[in-house]
Amino acid sequence: MKKKLILLVLIFLCLSSVLAYANTGGVEGLTTVKGEVVQIVTHLKPDDLNAEQGSLIQEQQIVKVRVLTGEFEGREFLVENNLGSNEYYNIRVEEGDKILLVLDTTSDQMQVYISGFSRDFYEIIIILIFILLLLSIGRMKGLKSVITLSITLLVILKVIVPAIIKGISPIMISVIGSIVITVLTLTIVSGFSRKSLSAILGTLSGVFMAAGIAYVIGTLSKLTGLNSEEAVMLMYIPGDISLNLKGILFAGILIGTLGAVMDVSMSIASSMHEIKMIKNDISKRDLFNSGMNVGRDIMGTMSNTLILAYTGASIPILIIFTAYDISFLEIINLDIIATEII
Repeated sequence: MKKKLILLVLIFLCLSSVLAYANTGGVEGLTTVKGEVVQIVTHLKPDDLNAEQGSLIQEQQIVKVRVLTGEFEGREFLVENNLGSNEYYNIRVEEGDKILLVLDTTSDQMQVYISGFSRDFYEIIIILIFILLLLSIGRMKGLKSVITLSITLLVILKVIVPAIIKGISPIMISVIGSIVITVLTLTIVSGFSRKSLSAILGTLSGVFMAAGIAYVIGTLSKLTGLNSEEAVMLMYIPGDISLNLKGILFAGILIGTLGAVMDVSMSIASSMHEIKMIKNDISKRDLFNSGMNVGRDIMGTMSNTLILAYTGASIPILIIFTAYDISFLEIINLDIIATEII
């Protein structure tokens, strides 16, 4: 037992190291570092700037910032922080705020810009809480969950995404990635057993069926893959990169279904395993019927869960549709809505 625990810890640490220290690249001459707002030197309001309604710059902060990481750690700079009429793009800072700074060394005199707030510290805290709860409640199962989560992130970030950028078919690489994630996750969580094998077969069957239906209906309904601002931005990636946007859309659908189907498959397989352990002489027909009954109960809540997840993420756009009294016919035929439904 101790040897298994040590082995799992070592695997987790190796995967964590790969994710933490992998080279993520960047734009030459531009460096992002952590910083701190030392002082708001000046804050000019619209009246001070004689700003007209709708002009690009409505307010301006002259901010003294200190670099906290990197080659220029400890150095202080005065930075112009321009605020416009659209709050979405504004970074309104106060003294003591932890921020991200972009250092532009492409010219003779280095330019410094505020690019956003530094939130990684709080993200690390909540991730640690999540991991500690998994380990304290799940113990060995919790540790396995952390490891499988690391594997999933590793496959997506270091295999699937780079392969798509290199021009490999998004659907093909997502199918391969889904198989790898499913087999490793369910095998690590439940070991080599009939229970894990049945869950693997159930997951892969369900995912490929869902993806196949989505692909056929999506093609017939002429989905473009341009269903979000991020998807549109893919068209303007610098360099000689040609991306299959429709393929990326269906790859996302494939990966998106994987978690839900894997959850259902393991729940049913685990239930059947427990029934078989308690009543060893149960017939295959009765065991199958029990599995169908469990599956039917799960379907009701799982379908609701998926609808609530999508609806919750779409509340702002639903408010827009309602506020502007857009007709149901217009809404249902929008590319973004049709994509989410399919």
